[in-house]
Amino acid sequence: MIVTLTVNPSLDRTVALAQPLERGSVQRVATSREEPGGKGVNVTRALAASGAESLAVLPGAADDPLVSALHAAHVPVALVPIAGHLRSNLTLTEPDGTTTKLNEPGPALSPAEQQQLVDEVVRQAADASWLVLAGSLAPGLADDFYVRVTRAVRQAGLACRVAVDTSGAPLSALLDADEPVDLVKPNGEELAELAGLGGLAEADLLEADPDRVALLAGGLASRGIRSALVTLGATGAVLVTGDGAWFAPAPKIVPRSTVGAGDSSLAGYLLAVTEGARPDAALAQAVAHGAAAASLPGSAVPSRDLADASAIIVTPIGDVAVPVAP
Repeated sequence: MIVTLTVNPSLDRTVALAQPLERGSVQRVATSREEPGGKGVNVTRALAASGAESLAVLPGAADDPLVSALHAAHVPVALVPIAGHLRSNLTLTEPDGTTTKLNEPGPALSPAEQQQLVDEVVRQAADASWLVLAGSLAPGLADDFYVRVTRAVRQAGLACRVAVDTSGAPLSALLDADEPVDLVKPNGEELAELAGLGGLAEADLLEADPDRVALLAGGLASRGIRSALVTLGATGAVLVTGDGAWFAPAPKIVPRSTVGAGDSSLAGYLLAVTEGARPDAALAQAVAHGAAAASLPGSAVPSRDLADASAIIVTPIGDVAVPVAP
């Protein structure tokens, strides 16, 4: 079982434009689709589509449109009832795959709702192999909320490993806390931010240099990180663990939407790891899943048969490894 936590889930509407976006003009829509979303929700959706057992923990009323969409899609969920309504997000995709997202802030959670969410995660993760903490925080939550969840899981004596896919202050708070994390999944821009590089230009340069990515990711060990899966968009991905570092280039695809591609990459990696795959094979599955997701419309997730890891060539990177964090 892989349990995911999505603190700020969303009902995602994806609009595919027939022509490149022209600000201030009226344009035709090629297709439009609506799907339940949020990073942890997407990971669970991708795992379920590949036949793995996963459960998405999230806040939300039983009659919320997002929750109804999850039930209709047969996504296993554990709900913590809240008073507010979950958010809706809008994504615009252009013919060349360029993606523009308009995200609502989401509902604020009361202190009681926050504690109930932490308690539900601990309860559901009791028999899990992995707990995935993914996505942005709901308005009003302290930056260290993921630290709070991780500590609750550790204090409960649970054996599950913890993977984190978030950014900005919540990620920095987790890395600055004395709470070891088994896996982080930053993209190139997020890794650049963690390394103090900043700026999209630096991130673009970083994404073109897998060796440098591996060195920076390996440096996260001093902040309690045991392994890092760094997704680099069309470049591919880098994995750094205590056993070494590897790079896998992304296959050539016709991109349709990058929404949720990173979430599918994480799902592919966890899927392979739970099946006992070696690190290089797990990286190949991560890249295959991410590429398959990017070739699908909207925030659709790929099934296992669409993510062919055998076509991914993985190469080791120098003498880089994450020392085993305590």
